[in-house]
Amino acid sequence: MFFLFLFPFTLSWSHSVFCFSLAVASSMFFLKQNFSFSISSFSFLSTEVISMMIFLSVLTSFFSILATPTEKKYSYLMSIWILVLFMIFTFSSSNLFSFYVFFEASLVPTLILIIGWGYQPERLLSGTYMMLYTILASLPLLGLILLQGYYVSSLSINILKITLNSMSFLISMVAYTAFLVKLPMYSLHLWLPKAHVEAPLAGSMILAGVLLKLGGYGVFLMFNCFGVDPVFLNLVLSLSMFGAIVSCLVCFNQNDIKSLIAYSSVAHMGLVSCGLLINTSWSVNSALVMMLAHGFVSPAMFMIAFVFYSKSNTRSFPYMKGMLCLYPVLCLFLFIFCCLNMAAPPSLNLISELFAVPSLSMMSPFLLVFFGGVVFFSAGYNMFLYSSISHGKPMCFVEASTLKSNELSMSLYFILPYFFLFKVELFLMV
Repeated sequence: MFFLFLFPFTLSWSHSVFCFSLAVASSMFFLKQNFSFSISSFSFLSTEVISMMIFLSVLTSFFSILATPTEKKYSYLMSIWILVLFMIFTFSSSNLFSFYVFFEASLVPTLILIIGWGYQPERLLSGTYMMLYTILASLPLLGLILLQGYYVSSLSINILKITLNSMSFLISMVAYTAFLVKLPMYSLHLWLPKAHVEAPLAGSMILAGVLLKLGGYGVFLMFNCFGVDPVFLNLVLSLSMFGAIVSCLVCFNQNDIKSLIAYSSVAHMGLVSCGLLINTSWSVNSALVMMLAHGFVSPAMFMIAFVFYSKSNTRSFPYMKGMLCLYPVLCLFLFIFCCLNMAAPPSLNLISELFAVPSLSMMSPFLLVFFGGVVFFSAGYNMFLYSSISHGKPMCFVEASTLKSNELSMSLYFILPYFFLFKVELFLMV
């Protein structure tokens, strides 16, 4: 299927979109994607998990191109295509070293998108933050991978899983920090809001929809290849749950809509890191379902925020109010995605949170208390987001204009695959 990715560099934008749609279909066909999660028979590196991540990568990148029809430069399209290729190679790697190489290579096209098509002059600083955080955290991991390959005489993921040994606190910190930064975990997240605020729409959609999932997938691999130190596990669980509830509270103090959505991603990824590190059947499936749901909801919210920004020329809540009077249909989509983001029933987010309850209660009752706070405050900041934009009197400089076809259709494009996933036997798992 990979030959389909070579054509867009010499074809027009419309042909590029057509090739992208073919790539989506071919990725589903060749990988026999069926979106099934089985608690009783969850297998390490199962085809379903890998194909799910690849499908989400291709689909989100496809939507990011459709959402920005005015960007027709070949350098823009080439950056997205190369990023998609790196993500597919990352998820498809069976060798730990090649996984690391493609994992780090995905930062380069992302940096190009932020610097080349960012909105503010601070995009250089945000790109520097992203590169420093991710590279400095991942360089020690490269040494650990090479050292492990020297002792085991292989870097195959399946062989490393068989030769799993107990780890010290230092080795656990080296192995997991690179991916906890990319996830990101609270206290290592400062690069994410800056990157989202300065990134173009396509960069924000891909960053929220796929690149954060690379961190979760990396945590999943590290646990199965190296294990984890119990002290480090308890530290990360405590910091992730505490950071999730603090991130929810920080959302109430945001004036920039993109910054609020970015901090909500930090809160969700805190729950994902807990689910992956607890490593029970329920917790792993909870993390996978939450990553999948977040991969559709968060890019859609960034897309709606971009439309409101293009109409009002501001991302500040005090100057963006009253949109319900001007764009009622768009506010309806915003309401739907806010409900999905707060795990209102029925939604995949609710299913993932229900799956997390048994594992968190098994680890510690205090984790369950923090989890309840995250659920409560998540509903609060989503209500704050919707009411701040939709209600009130529109500012005098904001005038109603006709919505473009892609601005309305893109919201529908994200809703349809989200609810299409209810065809899987998620309810039969309970």
